[in-house]
Amino acid sequence: MSALTSGERSGEESRPALDTDLGWAIRMVSSAFRRVATESVASLPGGARAYLVLVALADGEPPSQLALAKAVSLDRTVMTYLLDDLEAHQLVTRRADPRDRRARQVLLTDTGRTRLAQVRGKLAAAEAELLADLDENDAHHLRTLLARVAQTAQNSPAAPAEVDC
Repeated sequence: MSALTSGERSGEESRPALDTDLGWAIRMVSSAFRRVATESVASLPGGARAYLVLVALADGEPPSQLALAKAVSLDRTVMTYLLDDLEAHQLVTRRADPRDRRARQVLLTDTGRTRLAQVRGKLAAAEAELLADLDENDAHHLRTLLARVAQTAQNSPAAPAEVDC
């Protein structure tokens, strides 16, 4: 049985039951976010993929190129080309891993940190528009819950090998 709104039962125009149709809600939010996010990260070489990489590099120990590809769900060949572009724009640098000279660590440069901060500012403004109907507490809860669901999805054995950004 499909989830019907009271309007559908009375013959009015069909509308999804927003309180129960998770797939519809995720698709609508994802589409809207993709539009605003694409505009916000357009200045980065590699766009949304580059943003994922810069965010992953912003904190913690420099990962290997392979570990970074896995962390952001990008094919290692795609990662190599993306890092080439980011390195050409002086946003990242690569060096031999001191623990394993065969592996290459990826580091965020000062220029990369500055660009990441700029893009994060643009994204925060875009997110604020998207979440305008939520108060600060609801927006915080939404982000927290989505982050938990994203972690579950990323750790799922059925997780895709590469994200479509």
